Amino acid sequence: MESGETQHDTAQPKTGRQVLEERGEKIKNLVAVEVDGQVYDLHTPLPAGFETLRPIYAHQQEALPIIRHSTAHVMADAVQRLFPGTKVAFGPATDAGFYYDYDRPDGTFSDDDLRAIEEKMAEIIAQDSPFRREVMSKDELRALLQELDEPYKLEHLERLDGELTVYRHGDWVDLCEGPHVPSTGFLKAFKLTHVAGAYWRGDERNPMLQRIYGTAFGQPKLLKKHLKQIEEAKKRDHRKLGKELDLIAFHPLAPASPFFTPRGARVYNGLCDYVRELYDEQGYEEVITPQVFDKELFETSGHLPAYFENMFLAGSKDDLERAAKALVERPPADAEACEHSLQEHLRYGIKPMNCPSHCLVFGMKRRSYRELPWRVADFGRLHRYERSGVVQGLTRVRTFAQDDAHIFCTMEQVQDEIVKFLDLVHRVYEDFGFTDVRIVVATRPDDRLGDDAIWDRAEKALVDGVEAKGLPYEIAEGEGAFYGPKIEFHLKDALGRPWQLGTIQADFNLPERFDLSYIGPDNASHRPVMLHRAILGSVERFFGVLLEHVGGSFPTWLAPEQLVLVTVASDFDDYARSVEAELRAEGLRVRSDLSNERLGAKIRAARLMRVPYIGVIGAKERESHGLALRSRDENADLGLQTVEEVAARLRVESRPPSFRS
Repeated sequence: MESGETQHDTAQPKTGRQVLEERGEKIKNLVAVEVDGQVYDLHTPLPAGFETLRPIYAHQQEALPIIRHSTAHVMADAVQRLFPGTKVAFGPATDAGFYYDYDRPDGTFSDDDLRAIEEKMAEIIAQDSPFRREVMSKDELRALLQELDEPYKLEHLERLDGELTVYRHGDWVDLCEGPHVPSTGFLKAFKLTHVAGAYWRGDERNPMLQRIYGTAFGQPKLLKKHLKQIEEAKKRDHRKLGKELDLIAFHPLAPASPFFTPRGARVYNGLCDYVRELYDEQGYEEVITPQVFDKELFETSGHLPAYFENMFLAGSKDDLERAAKALVERPPADAEACEHSLQEHLRYGIKPMNCPSHCLVFGMKRRSYRELPWRVADFGRLHRYERSGVVQGLTRVRTFAQDDAHIFCTMEQVQDEIVKFLDLVHRVYEDFGFTDVRIVVATRPDDRLGDDAIWDRAEKALVDGVEAKGLPYEIAEGEGAFYGPKIEFHLKDALGRPWQLGTIQADFNLPERFDLSYIGPDNASHRPVMLHRAILGSVERFFGVLLEHVGGSFPTWLAPEQLVLVTVASDFDDYARSVEAELRAEGLRVRSDLSNERLGAKIRAARLMRVPYIGVIGAKERESHGLALRSRDENADLGLQTVEEVAARLRVESRPPSFRS
């Protein structure tokens, strides 16, 4: 039977291995098969009547999730052999590797422990034990997990329905749906990387577990390349660079809420100013909206019921007095009832996004079709309650701003607006040096607002816009927002790591919920379409991604300081001050280092701060009204240049690339 033919023998289900053996195809290094677009390991019987079957070998990209998840099982086996009494939780594959969460009662995992675990894993792998798949009833599984004394797996079991399976290798067994490699012998290229804390199910109200991270590949050379990338990523970590370059800080009295120092604020404001200049060019109007609203706004928008766990609620003293009185007069029966009573009396919500307030602005006056499309932008500060177990540096914070804008338009204008936005997105990412951009269309989730007819129109509008540009795209089923589908822009940084940043979402629901309308050319009332869009996304997150992408070396147009002046001796300090004033008068970001340090130390300090240009000043430079210029990006001494020549160079480089023509 050739690939693509239908299997007609439905009497006895076969595994992928059996089908390929019957074909006489290569079995060595075979990990799994892809059947009608779904991946099956070699332990799992294939569905009857399948149409296509494709082998997946260990060296292929599609094998990575299987190899990594299988390695996580071997790691858990090693941990429980070395540290008896340790309980296991979740252990999935990830884009970068795998992890497993543990509840170890006798201590935390050290670096020495990780090395011991790796050695034990190597012993298990050398045994080349086959993975075995078993289908069990829920009662059988419950009895097994009780016998193994695995409380986290037991809790998870109660959430599951349908066919339930376990996988075994040697004597170790785990509740798991797979898929897995044929045997442990396939897992020869792995490395445990670090340990972190993680709350059970990501909820800080649950026990804190220990999460061991690792990675695995089908070939040792790929692992070696990845480990080198990890080392480079550590050097570029935005939290490390943010501190070293005096850009950001954190304080325990403002958890998960970054502080931007003067240097960091220059970059942050530079990002916003860059976007604002685009807004002027593209016909956007900026508004400023409140941060605190009566929670009725979020009930109308649907955010309160759908987004409650991620919102901050607020109340006045009057609200608290009314809540206290209600609790005294009608004592709640339990904690849940008490929480419900408090929710009723907390009157205000702190906005987690701008879209509801923009609906209010649109609806504040009578609108005409002649005003559309109306592109309204807002850099307002947003607050979202992220669990402490998931916050991280600038990439997951509780307070942030977005380059957030909404386009209110007619249905006939939607495609043109999407096309314009696609052009704008690619222009912006090229300005920042991101060249690998992937487009994903995320469709309706299970939990959503509005009926299917509305979602059909919204999804079609997005797809039509992308196809009108002739761009390749992927579909992410069920990954849309609860109020509308979206186009996501996934880009890769200098280390090849993917990030999802920009988005545009077609929303027919919020205009309906807020009863928004405009007067059309027929003098009748019509409902607008609302497009939610952002390019950078969260400015905080983009700051962190960009900082790592450039390794701290911001382009000249965005750098906190574009030029640092260093003097050979204090005799030239007055000249340095006059040059600094001259260049600052042109709007250039210049600083003078007039410290008592030696010249070499001053130059080294400027280099460590990743300043694009260093201007050395001595007698010759003062006499010629110039600077001895050194370039970071060209990694060269540019020689003596007049101050006007330096200013001319910086004036050009102070503009983003797409604005220089």
